[in-house]
This record gives sequence, C-alpha cells and structure tokens, in this order.
Amino acid sequence: MSTKTPLIIGPDREGRTLVAVEDRIEHFDTLVELPSVEGSVEDDSPGERIACPDSLIEPGDVNSHTHIYSALAPLGMPEPEPPPETFVQILERVWWRLDRALDADSLRASARLYAAEALLAGTTALIDHHESPNLIEGSLDVLADACQEIGIRAMLCYGATERNGGIEEGRRGLAECKRFISSNQRPLVEGVCALHASFTVSDDLIRETTALVEELGTVVHVHVAEDLADNEDAALRGYYGPLERLLGLGALPPGSILAHCVHCNALQVQTAAAQGLWIVQNPRSNRGNRVGYPMALGASDNVALGTDGYPAKMDEEFEALDVEARAHNEDLDVALSRLPAGHRLAAERFGASFAPLAAGGAADFVVRDNGNVRHVVVDGQLVVGDGELLTADMGKIRAEAQTQAPRLWERMRAL
Repeated sequence: MSTKTPLIIGPDREGRTLVAVEDRIEHFDTLVELPSVEGSVEDDSPGERIACPDSLIEPGDVNSHTHIYSALAPLGMPEPEPPPETFVQILERVWWRLDRALDADSLRASARLYAAEALLAGTTALIDHHESPNLIEGSLDVLADACQEIGIRAMLCYGATERNGGIEEGRRGLAECKRFISSNQRPLVEGVCALHASFTVSDDLIRETTALVEELGTVVHVHVAEDLADNEDAALRGYYGPLERLLGLGALPPGSILAHCVHCNALQVQTAAAQGLWIVQNPRSNRGNRVGYPMALGASDNVALGTDGYPAKMDEEFEALDVEARAHNEDLDVALSRLPAGHRLAAERFGASFAPLAAGGAADFVVRDNGNVRHVVVDGQLVVGDGELLTADMGKIRAEAQTQAPRLWERMRAL
C-alpha cells in the first residue's frame, strides 16, 4: 500500500477543489469526481478531506525581506536613550544593539514565534536576512531548525558586516553562509549569501563575497540605499552609489535580492532589472524609520514586498503600501503588483511554482474565510487548521518568548 495519500480541500465558494499529493498540487479546479491518484489508498474516502464551502483557496503570502530575529521587539523592548534623530542612530541605538544581544535561546524563541505567527497570518514563505554578531557560527541552524519544525518555507542567510570586529567579523559571516549552504538538508529551507549593507563592509570583503557566490553558485541578499547614508558612504569610496559599488565588484549575480532601494533613481532601478536583480520594498519600515518613499521602483517589474522585521502580516504591509503609494502619487496598479511578485521571487529560489495555484505547483496554499485564515498548507502538510497552529503548541511558543524577552532587554541595556 502506497503512502501517497492525497489531501483534499474544497470545494470552496467558487466551486474549486484542491488535491495535493505529497508536496505538489495534483488538481485545482471544479471537481466532478476525485481524480485517480497513482498509488493512493483505494477506499470510499481516500485521503484527508477538508470542506470549505464559505471560503476561498488562495496562494500563501511570501514575505520577501524580513528579520526573524526581531520577533521579540513588541514584547517590551526598551526605548533608546537618547531618542535617535537619524536612521544611522536608529540602527546604532536599537537594531545593532538588539542583534549584538542575541544568544541561542533568545534567537530560537524569536524564530519560533515569528514563524508561527507568520503561518497564522497566511504567510507560507519567509526570505530572511540575519545578523547576530555575538552568535555567528551556528546561528542559521537555529533559525532553520525553528522554521522546519514549525513548518514554514524559509530562505536564510547571514549578513556579513565589519561594523563590530572588522574584516574578520565579515569573514566569519561569509563562512557561516558557506557552512549552512553546504550542509543544510532541511526540505523547507534554502540558504544564500549575504552582506549587511554596502556602508558596513570594505571592498575587500565584497570581493571575497563575489568569490564565494561564484564558488557556491548562489546569490546575494543585501540592503541597498535604504538611507542616504549608504549613498554618501559609496561616494566617499569613489562610487556613484552602493548599487554601482556592488555591481562593479561583481557581488550581485542575477537573482540577487536588494532590500529597500529607497534612494535609487529610475536609471539605477532599470540597471538592477537589466541585471536580473530583485528589489524588495518595505513600506511600514521605511515609514517608521522616516527614510522616504522609493518613487523609482516602478522602473522594474521585479519588485516584491517585505516587512523588514515587522510581523509577517502581509495584508497589513499591503495596506501600508496602498496608503503610501496614494500619498506619493505612485501608479497604484504598479505599486500593488508587488505582493504577488513575491511568488515569482520564491519560485526562483525554491525551484517550484507558487502562484497561480495549478497542477504541478508547490502545495503551499491558504484557505481564507472573509479574509480570516482558516487553514494553511505548506509543502503538502496541514500546518494550520481551523485557525490553530498544528505543528507546535502556540501557548508554549508565546510563553518562551515572554521568558526570553526581558533577558534580551537586560543584555541590550548592558551594551
């Protein structure tokens, strides 16, 4: 008897039924009779069946740029003293202190909480950018184990930087990327290389990144022109901007991911598109950090939507994009295409189709009832059922986060 037991969901309110077998969609359309699934158990009710007559079956959301390590921030993170007045001061007094304070326990609690809440919000894939300067070696395993256990698809990397320990720190970050990419065997998790941002690394480290991505055949995930400080640093180093610096040193192979690009002009965005690069807009974070609105992103079709560490509630990010685009008179059709663009980015990185839902595509999808998430399936596994996390105890996840958060804040205060 085969283990290929189908998962059957539907019909939904549009009369469509989805049949998933293992990690792939076998059928998604109106259904007169259950299609024959090779190797399935032949009885009167093969497979697991979930009715959803009042709901819609839709692709899961993709969060195309985030920082999983920030999940504990809403749990009482202390206000910076004195209050920051610039973007770089926000980094120095908040996020760069937080990432230095992370240890294995707090990172694991953050990852489990972020992954679980993402699934409950209907997000089935995370593209993460990680830093924990006092926990470099093995940090990606902590994230990967949590994502695999909770049941969310994830692309992970360590953002190499020289901002604390010089080029040796940067090399350790690159080594962590290499180690993880070379050893990871988790079905839901992929790895790539990363730099933190152009203004925190030397030309030498960028050249070493170039050599590593060529060796591994992978791409780079990096912050670009989030704030004018990045542009000003590139100019002082003799480059027109951070994009030109990274391209000139060969560190951006096609498929690489540029987070933000708030201060890129239309020609730079067109250049990124011509090089096969992705850009990820992060409206809530850009608004919160007061870095501006990326008016030039309409010059590329390869622009996706991320949260930059905000919760992976993509409906809220989409609403923020709508508000910000209207306020800045950007073409709404262009701006609002960025959420579904994340499915194309995920397809490149994970080697499977995520939208539109169709036979042969990855079995990653969500069942929503008037916008509320009822069921979530990732890689053919039901991970959320009737609005409840099925892969772990959500109460224990939240309790551990509440335990680790104050310990993390104490370490932050001591830095």
